[in-house]
Amino acid sequence: MEDRLRVGVITSPHGVKGEVNIFPTTDDPSRFKKLKRVIIDNKKDLIEMEIGNIKFFKNMVIATLDGIEDRNTAEKFRSAEILIDREYALPLEEDEYYICDIIDFDVFSDTDIYLGKLTEVLTASANDVYVVRNEEGREILIPYTHECVLSVDMNSKKIVVHLLKGMI
Repeated sequence: MEDRLRVGVITSPHGVKGEVNIFPTTDDPSRFKKLKRVIIDNKKDLIEMEIGNIKFFKNMVIATLDGIEDRNTAEKFRSAEILIDREYALPLEEDEYYICDIIDFDVFSDTDIYLGKLTEVLTASANDVYVVRNEEGREILIPYTHECVLSVDMNSKKIVVHLLKGMI
């Protein structure tokens, strides 16, 4: 299990006073209002920063971060990930889990055929899509719907799916 969870990615500066545009990677962008401190991963360092003012515009979060006072400084954080310690994560409902916790799970069909390992979860579409890589290196894309993903067993690290016609 990961100790830190990604809740967003800084996409660009916003204005000239050091605000940044954040693309939220969390199901609930309003959670940024509750955060006091975040960890910025700029691929070189992990920097702990306080979050100041938060605004929402379209699908973005606009935030001020302690230590980023102007556009030039904000530009240096373009593409940096916004992380939080797991202890500050939102509580999960029954049958919910964090994506990072299910990566590398074994995926089986409902007829008990091994399909491969879950390597990625795509989240940009109407529903998540599980990317499963089989032993030959081919990818199988499985939409996360109740019709296709039948169960996720956190203890045995196993996912059971129903393959619709034409998926393979």
